[in-house]
Amino acid sequence: MKLLLLTLATLLLLSQLSPGGTKKCWNLHGKCRQKCFGKERVYVYCTNNKMCCVKPKYQPRENPWKF
Repeated sequence: MKLLLLTLATLLLLSQLSPGGTKKCWNLHGKCRQKCFGKERVYVYCTNNKMCCVKPKYQPRENPWKF
């Protein structure tokens, strides 16, 4: 029983410490990263000083009515 409790405690601790996912940004369509991939662009910076990388289909379009 002690071994089972120790194993569960270890797994819980490891799940909290592992760098699993990235933070979401730009209305949950972007991800905070050190470097953007492919055609992703940076529009804002995240609170952790990383770039908010946004995929092309979620990138804002320029205003076609502005001259």
